[in-house]
Amino acid sequence: MAKYSVNDGAVAKARELIDARQYVLDSDWGDVQPRADDQNSYLESHSWEDYAQWHLGLTEGATDGTKARYAFVYGDLRRLHRTGLIACVYRAAEWRHKDVEVAAYELLQYLDDKTGLKPSRSTAGA
Repeated sequence: MAKYSVNDGAVAKARELIDARQYVLDSDWGDVQPRADDQNSYLESHSWEDYAQWHLGLTEGATDGTKARYAFVYGDLRRLHRTGLIACVYRAAEWRHKDVEVAAYELLQYLDDKTGLKPSRSTAGA
């Protein structure tokens, strides 16, 4: 199974997008996540460094500047999607990539806090 490290540049980019309100709160991730054609079009006018910033995971052992290097996309290459973060949390948790799971979860909490989504009851002391 592939191993992943957290892409700190992508985490910083996601926070910047949240702070700039460049996000979508409600979307069907299955419909909006970037497909191969979308990624290829993006790479025609952007650098691999730009492309990397849309992926929370870096595949260990894969070469920079290849699609195989980047995993756990969280946006549509234009805006962050809340459902993209949820998908990253889920996928990383499912395959036990704990560092990526925690990074995605923390970004999800940051987004929810910035947009005013709070729990209706406290779990403190539970």
